[in-house]
Amino acid sequence: MKRLFFIVLALAFTGVVGFIGMFAWFAYSPVALRHSPLDFTIEPGSSMRQVARQLTEAGIDTWPPALVLLARVTRQANGIKAGSYEVETGVTPLSLLDKLTRGDTSQAELALIEGWNFRQFRAALDRHPDLRHDSTGLSDSELLARIGADVTHPEGQFFPDTYLFARRSSDLDLLRRAHHQQRKVVQREWEKRSEGLPFRTAYEALILASIVEKETGQASDRPLIASVFINRLRSGMLLQTDPTVIYGLGPAFDGDLRKRDLTTDTPYNTYTRPGLPPTPISMPGVAALRAALSPPSTEYFYFVAKGDGSSSFSRTLAEHNRAVARYIRKQQP
Repeated sequence: MKRLFFIVLALAFTGVVGFIGMFAWFAYSPVALRHSPLDFTIEPGSSMRQVARQLTEAGIDTWPPALVLLARVTRQANGIKAGSYEVETGVTPLSLLDKLTRGDTSQAELALIEGWNFRQFRAALDRHPDLRHDSTGLSDSELLARIGADVTHPEGQFFPDTYLFARRSSDLDLLRRAHHQQRKVVQREWEKRSEGLPFRTAYEALILASIVEKETGQASDRPLIASVFINRLRSGMLLQTDPTVIYGLGPAFDGDLRKRDLTTDTPYNTYTRPGLPPTPISMPGVAALRAALSPPSTEYFYFVAKGDGSSSFSRTLAEHNRAVARYIRKQQP
């Protein structure tokens, strides 16, 4: 009996050692991939069993029960993070679990351009293949409510920048980030503003910055353009800026601004209404905000595009008319 006991014990020990060896071999052996690199997504709220199934369905040749056991033994089963990932040839089950628990997701990017309006922002979000389009079908007001924005109009409320995000993340999350960043930037620049500006609130400065952004063809002209509008606001002159009229026309604008458009009154027609329009007309960047809040002191009240991206600035209407004759009329066929 004693001999039999030792034989059984030896067999059990051999079996345990063999199992441990096979399990270690499984943990450290590279898995086969359908192709390399391979992208896959772990859905939010997935259990470890569901994660293992999602991996095999994505093209990672691993044995789900063994992967689940490995995750439990290494105490990683409850630490898997949802998101999009990318793996390449050579990945092992153990390194795969490490990647999933670190949340080492693959990232995509989206550029939101200075001077775009919110309609263009939404179109860019809708076109992006790596975003989850949770904003589809939402009105602007519903979208603002979903991201927790305490504003009534979206224009100018999102910071133009290049945003990195995990694939399959929500477009609402990206907009929430862009909104928080814009609020932070506007507040920071407002606190550093020059004295004596014709703004009662940071929002009014944001409106002017959005106009400056749309009027600027060459970056070096931006501060001077801001000074023209500041001088006009201080003196009570009409701003008379085409981009506000175009914004007021909305989708009806066909690319050709006509004389009747300049004389037809709308809330955004700065040829017929004094002061600033009711909202921003674009998403201004930091440079436009700084130009509006710290403009140089000039005597300019007019500017005209020279045709090369830059502008010519004038102090009087007579000077402006001469500049128009020089730079605009010669461009006309």
